[in-house]
Amino acid sequence: MARARGMHSIHNRLFLLFLSCMMALLIIGSYLYYRSTTEIIHDKIGDMAEKNISQTAGLFDLLLEGYDSVTKSLNSNYELLRLLELRDKETNPAASANMERSITNILGAAFYSREDIIGIHVVTHKGKLYNYEKRFAGVIDPGFTDTDWFKKLKDSSGEMVWMGLYDGSVINTMQKEAVFVFGRQLYDLDTYKKIGVVFIETDPKPIWAAMSNVTISPNSRVYIANNENRIIATTEKDGVETPSFSGLPRPDSDHVIVDKSTDQLIVAAKAELADWTVFGLTPKADINAQVVEARKYLLIVVLLLVVMSTALATLISRNIASPLKLLIRQMRQVEMGNFTGTVNVNSFEEINSLVSSFNRMVHRMDELIERITLASISEKNAELQALQSQVNPHFLYNTLDMIYWMLDERENDRLGRVILALSHMFRYSSDWQEASRTTLRQELDQMRHYLTIIENRLEGRVRTEIRIDDAWLDVMLPKMTIQPIIENAVKSGLEPLNRPGLLQVYTRTTQRELCIVIEDNGIGMDERTLTELQTALSDGSSAIRGNEGHVSAANGGTAGDRAVMKRRGIGLPNVHRRIVLMFGEQYGLRIESKEGAGTTVTIAMPLPSKGRKIDEHTDR
Repeated sequence: MARARGMHSIHNRLFLLFLSCMMALLIIGSYLYYRSTTEIIHDKIGDMAEKNISQTAGLFDLLLEGYDSVTKSLNSNYELLRLLELRDKETNPAASANMERSITNILGAAFYSREDIIGIHVVTHKGKLYNYEKRFAGVIDPGFTDTDWFKKLKDSSGEMVWMGLYDGSVINTMQKEAVFVFGRQLYDLDTYKKIGVVFIETDPKPIWAAMSNVTISPNSRVYIANNENRIIATTEKDGVETPSFSGLPRPDSDHVIVDKSTDQLIVAAKAELADWTVFGLTPKADINAQVVEARKYLLIVVLLLVVMSTALATLISRNIASPLKLLIRQMRQVEMGNFTGTVNVNSFEEINSLVSSFNRMVHRMDELIERITLASISEKNAELQALQSQVNPHFLYNTLDMIYWMLDERENDRLGRVILALSHMFRYSSDWQEASRTTLRQELDQMRHYLTIIENRLEGRVRTEIRIDDAWLDVMLPKMTIQPIIENAVKSGLEPLNRPGLLQVYTRTTQRELCIVIEDNGIGMDERTLTELQTALSDGSSAIRGNEGHVSAANGGTAGDRAVMKRRGIGLPNVHRRIVLMFGEQYGLRIESKEGAGTTVTIAMPLPSKGRKIDEHTDR
C-alpha cells in the first residue's frame, strides 16, 4: 500500500510523465533530424551544386557579353577606323600626332566605360601600336607579334577571341598583375578590309569571384576549360594535380551535368558566349565528413538534452503540479484587477486547502474593493455638494422681477436692465437642483448679465471683448465657473485703474485641451503673490478653500476688499477645485500675471471633438 501511494505521489507521477514525454520527443526528433540532415547532404547537395554552377555560367555569359560589347563598340566606331587608316598613310608629323591623339582619346573613352579594364591595345597591319593603360610608362614586349595568342587573334575572321587569364600583361612587360585577355579583328565597315586587331586586358577578379560561387567545401576545385581542354582559369593552388578534362563529361549549351559515379562530385555547365565549360570538383570525403560532423553534433545534443530532461523532471516533479499552474494563472488575473474568477481543482489535500484559502481571499478582496469604491464615490459627491453649497445664495429673483416691471412702467430703462440682469443671475446661481453642470453657452449668458451690471455701474470705464468659437458652446463645465473669474478681474484688477480697462474672453485649443481665457489689462499682482497663488492651486490644499479672497489681495486690494470678495464671490480656489473634481488633476485654473500689466486666468478642460459634449468622466 505504501508503495502504491508512493507511485501516486505528485513527485513520482510528474517525474515519470515529464521524463517519458521528453525522452519520446528526443528519440523522435533525433531520428527525424538525422534522417533529414542525411537526405539534405546526400540528396540535395547535387541540386545546390547544380544551381550554383548554373548561376556561375550565367554570370560568365553576362560578363563576357559586356566585354564583347566593348570590342564591338570599337569595331563599329567609324571615326576610329578612319583615323587608323589615315594614320598609316600620313607623312606629315604634326598631322600624324593629331591623329594619334584622337585615336588615344577614343580608346580612353572605351577604357573608362568599365572599371575593370586595365589596358586597351590596337595593332594595325602596318605595325603601328596604340595603347591606353593605367600605367603609361610600360615597356612594350618587342616579340609579342610572334606569340601564339597574337597569331591566333590575327588569323581570326572577326569573331571574339578569348585568350584567357595570364599572370601578367601580354604586351606591357612592366605590368605584373594577372589579367584576362580577349580581342578581335578590326574591319573597314565599307570594304570589309582588315585594318588591324584590338585586344583588351581586364582585371580577373570578377571571374574569380564568379568561380568561388561553385565551391561547396574547402577542398572544392573549379576549372574553366575551352574546347581544346586548355585551362582558362582555376581556383586550385600550386602543387595540386590538374585533372584530365578529356575524360570529363561535357554538357550541352542548356544543360548542367551532375556526376556522382566517381569518388568526386562533378558538376559541369557551359558558358555559351565563349564556348567555355565550367567544372566543379568536390571530393565525396568532404561530403561524408559533413555527415559525420552532423552525427557527432546530434549525439552531443541528445546527451545534453537527456541530462537536462532528467534534471528538469526531478525539479519540476518536486515543486510544481498542474493545479498550482491553474492557481498561478488565476493569481495573474487578480493582479490585472479581475476578482470574479475562482479556482476549482481536485488534487492533493495541501493544494486543495491552498486553493480554498485563495478563493476566500479573492472573494473578500472583491467585497472590500467594492466597498472602497462606493465610499470614494460617496465622499466625492459629498465634497462636490459641499463646494457647490458655497455658491448657492437662493436669491429672491421673483421679487427682483417685480421691481423690474415697476421700473419699466416708469420708463426707467437703465435701472430696469440692471435689475433684470441681477434677477437672471440670481435665478441661475440658485438653481442647483437641476444640475451642478452646465454648458459654456449658459455660462456666457450668465457672464453677459453680470457685465450688464458692471458696465452700468462703472459707466464706460470697462470695455469687454468676447471671442468664443461656436463649436465649443455646448461643452459641459461646472456651474458658476466663468462669472467668479470675471468678478475678480473687474473688482480687483480693472476697477482700481485710473484709465479705461479692457476685459477679453476667448477660447484657444491645444492637441489635448480646450482653454477658456479671461484676460484683463488691470493692475496685476507681484511675483511673490502670484507664486503663492499658483502653488496653492496646484497643491489643491484645504488652505485654498479657506482663502477665497486671495486674488483680491493679490491684485492690490485692502483687507476690506478681501472681506467683500469673500462674502460676494465664490473665488478662484473654489472654481479650480470643482474643475479638478469634474475632469481630473491635470485640468483646472492656470494664472499668469505681471504687476502693472494685467492678469490672465486660463480654464483648462479636456478637448472634445467638435459638436460633442464632454461629460464628467472625460480623461479620468
